[in-house]
Amino acid sequence: MPTQSDAPQGLSRRHALQGASLVGTALAVLHLSACALPAPNPSDSAMPLAPPDPPPDLPPQLMPVQLVINGQTHALTLDTRTTLLDTLRDHLSLTGTKKGCDHGQCGACTVLIDGRRANACLSLAVMLDGQQITTIEGLAKGAELHPMQQAFLQHDGFQCGYCTPGQICSAVGMLDEASDGMPSHVTADLAATRTRLSDDEIRERMSGNLCRCSAYPNIVAAIKDVVGAKA
Repeated sequence: MPTQSDAPQGLSRRHALQGASLVGTALAVLHLSACALPAPNPSDSAMPLAPPDPPPDLPPQLMPVQLVINGQTHALTLDTRTTLLDTLRDHLSLTGTKKGCDHGQCGACTVLIDGRRANACLSLAVMLDGQQITTIEGLAKGAELHPMQQAFLQHDGFQCGYCTPGQICSAVGMLDEASDGMPSHVTADLAATRTRLSDDEIRERMSGNLCRCSAYPNIVAAIKDVVGAKA
């Protein structure tokens, strides 16, 4: 019988295989136990935190402003968020300026601010204190129509008429821009002091004013009529 000193030293191959088998069996039992556990119930988990309450609405910030519209001064106290378009229509009853898209994309609300075209829906009224604002109501001189208004009538430059006030105001401003030598995307001679308004020039310069009735050929004809009268 071998003595203790004669026993093999270290771990035998047989013992290593037995240990590995025991470890594998234990892992398999743990896996099966985990699969047998019931699925967690969402109601047992902690409820998510409720979102914080939104901040309270701030009261309107009012500001006095003097708007010079069609040569007449109007002293108003307005919410600083009020657009020129809403001021004209809701506070001054000047409803000739139309609200189309209210996003500055259709041109129906075009007015003239210090002689330049602008979308009234994108202009805050309180920023225009003291500036000269011209709407469609201010183009005519009493019963005498502005030449552009008369040309639109003669050439039937409108159908439903909703975009017409913005079209006319835009056309008036566009003629002044061309007279000042302001180029457009299709202008060939950028150094010219006065731009010749071809059909392409007129279409390009009026492209910000949309007409759902598609009266564009008649609008171009009306503008060319006024251009010819000025030439």
